[in-house]
Amino acid sequence: MEQVELLYGEKVKDFLRNYRDESGRFKYLDRIRRMINYNRASLLIDYPDLYRYDTSLAEAIVEDPDRFIKEAGEAIREIVALEDPEYASKRKFTPRIINLFETIGIRDLRSEHIGKLVQIDGIITRMHPLRSRMIKAVFRHEKCGAEFLWPQGEDEFIEDRVERPGICPVCGEGGSKFILIKEKSQYIDWQKVVVQERPEDVPGGQMPRSIEVHLTGDLVDIARPGDRVTIVGIPRLEQYSPTNPLYEMYIEANSVKISEKVLEEVSITREDEEKIRELSRSPWVREKIIASIAPSIYGHWDLKEAIALLLFSGVPKTMPDGTRIRGDIHVLFIGDPGVAKSQLLQSAARIAPRAVFTSGKGSTAAGLTAAVIRDQKTGEYYLEAGALVLADGGVAVIDEIDKMRPDDRVAIHEAMEQQHISISKAGIVARLNARASVLAAGNPKYGLYDPSRTFVDNINLPPTILSRFDLIFVVRDSINMERDRELARYILEAHSSIEKFKPEIDPQLLRKYIIYARRYIRPRLSPAAKRLIEDFFVEMRSTALSSYDGQQGQMPIPVTARQLEAIVRLAEAHAKMALKEEVGEEDAEEAIRITISFLESVGLDIETGAIDVSIITTGASFHTRRVMSIVSDTIKRITEAEGKRCARLQEIVKSVRESSNVSEERIKEAIRRLHQEGLIYEVRSECYRAT
Repeated sequence: MEQVELLYGEKVKDFLRNYRDESGRFKYLDRIRRMINYNRASLLIDYPDLYRYDTSLAEAIVEDPDRFIKEAGEAIREIVALEDPEYASKRKFTPRIINLFETIGIRDLRSEHIGKLVQIDGIITRMHPLRSRMIKAVFRHEKCGAEFLWPQGEDEFIEDRVERPGICPVCGEGGSKFILIKEKSQYIDWQKVVVQERPEDVPGGQMPRSIEVHLTGDLVDIARPGDRVTIVGIPRLEQYSPTNPLYEMYIEANSVKISEKVLEEVSITREDEEKIRELSRSPWVREKIIASIAPSIYGHWDLKEAIALLLFSGVPKTMPDGTRIRGDIHVLFIGDPGVAKSQLLQSAARIAPRAVFTSGKGSTAAGLTAAVIRDQKTGEYYLEAGALVLADGGVAVIDEIDKMRPDDRVAIHEAMEQQHISISKAGIVARLNARASVLAAGNPKYGLYDPSRTFVDNINLPPTILSRFDLIFVVRDSINMERDRELARYILEAHSSIEKFKPEIDPQLLRKYIIYARRYIRPRLSPAAKRLIEDFFVEMRSTALSSYDGQQGQMPIPVTARQLEAIVRLAEAHAKMALKEEVGEEDAEEAIRITISFLESVGLDIETGAIDVSIITTGASFHTRRVMSIVSDTIKRITEAEGKRCARLQEIVKSVRESSNVSEERIKEAIRRLHQEGLIYEVRSECYRAT
């Protein structure tokens, strides 16, 4: 070991000059040339390359990284000097080590790791503004007037501790005042971030652990809150206060690697790939996947299929002009208490490779999206990521979404459609990625679902939220003697014979299957699938024309372009479940079937029995909107044409019933909606005027 320590620089130079990759090229000489061309001062060094070339040197790096970084930086400078002497004289070069063999969990960091080289995985949850840290100061000696750089030699200040000289190195005297000249001092870019354990790595029932990471030089601002990162660095200690013997650990980062691809951090071996491909060849693979979701829950096949489609998702697309079309599928369950909604959500969160579970009661707008928080120590503001940002590339599971405050629910609008979160608070303006599928569940407004009311009247959610879900299912606890007996037997069997409810596919294999499909499978629509979806869309919309004598603009709209895009996503996800590279007719047919099932349960006009998607998008059916329009016109006519201050309720009812065949109850409901939306106001009791 001693011989290696004495020859760090020579060993590194030998490695950089002579290491060849599989194609025989000098890998690091090429990287050094690119570093010079791109005007950079950091060189990436793959630890496995170093280990293969010189095992003893690689092992020594982990034990004494400070010395290696210092001597390797000098070795890089000497090699650069051969290529470009002027460039080498102006820069300080830094080796960036990546891909250590062992990754240590944040909660496993201990005192024994201090001063060693470690690698951690996590999510950036907080990000402080960029700062300039002084590494060398220029002082002027008040007595002799000499200016000098301090500390002298290659030493630098450690963090924020600026130590003043005791004597002047020019005149050799002390005792006089040394004046710091800030403008001439040397600085380096510095930034503090907080890295938290990934949700899937947190043991059940425990709080996620986090650690501060200090970034310097070209590492600052390369990641954002919500990004999943792999950091190689050196754990160091920071004292709480000069009188406190307790120290807090932080990591001085040497390299930061961002997971650009979705679920990149999960490795799939060749053996895993063979199992996945073998499973995909089964003609019943989709049924097996759906049956593996919450096998202890009786029935709910369409709901389980919706969860499976959400887990696989469609194919995201970026247009040439930069417009992004989301591939994530959003699903909402609305149902009576005791129909296993929460169990289905929990099962989905367990299977999903990346999931963040939250409850509507315990979630705020800041907790779901992002928050700007003030640091108690420094008083500066920093950005902290919320659940949707942490779930980027995965699934955000929100239980009891109806219990959220209306102001907080508004925060998820942007994330569901635009797939990002915009923040503009306390001088911090940022846009964070939130490319997550949303799986939510809620209870009906009146406790139990009332089939005599429209869907919107049954749920305490605004149309702006509802319209962003690709699939919405109403789960009713209806009484059926035969079904109830089967349900009772199923539940009793689950309590007595647990082993019988083993999933069709092992959860670990299913998780890797989903990762493989999302990472590598990007199916395209076949001509037959395009034709089928096109015919469905046109035929559905044509039913409105035939029903209402071609009165365009005065008819219910069965489907819109939003449902068309949802069908495409569902068809792509259905193809992904079998690892198909092309969306076939069967995939399009299943997407259409489940969409019709959703529209018939949610978008049905209870008066006419026709499908009217505007119930979801606007909160009122075509007939309701038409009555609202008649009532509004009647109020305006009575108040403006007849010169009255307001129109009395009975007068409105009488006038509307004379002109159209509408019940008094419908008229009063229309007045209530108009008043609720602010289109009319009550001048005095039961006397209204248009706004």
